[in-house]
Amino acid sequence: MAPPGRGARGANREGNAVVGQERRAYIGSFTQAGGPGIVTAAFDAGSGALTVLGASDAVADPSYLALSADGGTLYAVSESAEGAVAAFRTAGDTVRPLGAPVSVRAAGPTHLAVHEGLVHTANYGSGSVTSVPVADDGSLAAAAAGVVEHQGSGPDTDRQEGPHAHQVLPDPSGRWILSVDLGTDSVRVCAPGDAGLTVRHEVALRPGTGPRHLAFHPGGRFAYVLNELTPTLTVCSWDPDGGTLRPLAETSVLSGEPDGDAYPSEVVVAPDGRFLWTATRGVDVISVFALDDAGATARLTASVDCGGAWPRDLAVDPSGRFLYAANERSGDVTWFAVDEDSGLPRIAGAIGVPAASCVVFA
Repeated sequence: MAPPGRGARGANREGNAVVGQERRAYIGSFTQAGGPGIVTAAFDAGSGALTVLGASDAVADPSYLALSADGGTLYAVSESAEGAVAAFRTAGDTVRPLGAPVSVRAAGPTHLAVHEGLVHTANYGSGSVTSVPVADDGSLAAAAAGVVEHQGSGPDTDRQEGPHAHQVLPDPSGRWILSVDLGTDSVRVCAPGDAGLTVRHEVALRPGTGPRHLAFHPGGRFAYVLNELTPTLTVCSWDPDGGTLRPLAETSVLSGEPDGDAYPSEVVVAPDGRFLWTATRGVDVISVFALDDAGATARLTASVDCGGAWPRDLAVDPSGRFLYAANERSGDVTWFAVDEDSGLPRIAGAIGVPAASCVVFA
């Protein structure tokens, strides 16, 4: 299919030529909402600009993506009622399927992580985490190795009638896998094994907050849980020796009461640990937090417009100089130059990607 945004190739919103070292970024989207599938984009490390190269709709609704350590294989969830995960080769201007999609034996996978020979998916619809083995060539095994079923509910009867796993990720030490559950107001700390995950601890957050995503400080001793049902951020200490997550403080991601819907979606931390950013849908803003040296405190300093509508995902490039918002309802990815002293993002460009849902960098 024809890639989106081809007419903008080589230019950002201000019309400046794309210069500098070219790398790759991958953008997920919802095909059932008109998205192109998985978009391959050139990433200019000097200017931050993205340029669409190609797209693949080989799997339905690839809403979240993750790369192998060497960048040669891309993994995508298929966020559908049947639920699947798929592997792709990244060589060239369009990703190519590496085998058939594999069932996750659950509904609505929304997130995934690659860790020590397994791909783990967080399944929102079923409230579970699935583990699928990865072969030496990067392809996926024909069947899942195991499924961890979450249990519980929360006080919001519309959104928390049962478990809704929204994210799964390894901690910085690589010893633990954490799953964040919006439906049960909790984070589960799991030990990885050859056959999948074993839950060691379940950490309760304030009832009704609806935790969605978590990000670690690069120092490895603090973590930040972004809550969707209340627009707040929970700062936690993290002990990698015992796999212990302890909530310390909860703070708003907005400077005042929102005028209408406000649903936080993503939290990312600068590679140097000085700043943290959150995205909130409805009010459509990116909030800026200053972190102390250790990462123990997060102070809201500013917010800026996301440059589109319904920012579903945020991503920071490996250098920490640029920030990206995948704006689902306006159908674009906007990028921002980050002020090195304040962490304030300044919009620098955009490309059109209908029903954009996430951005990852090779």
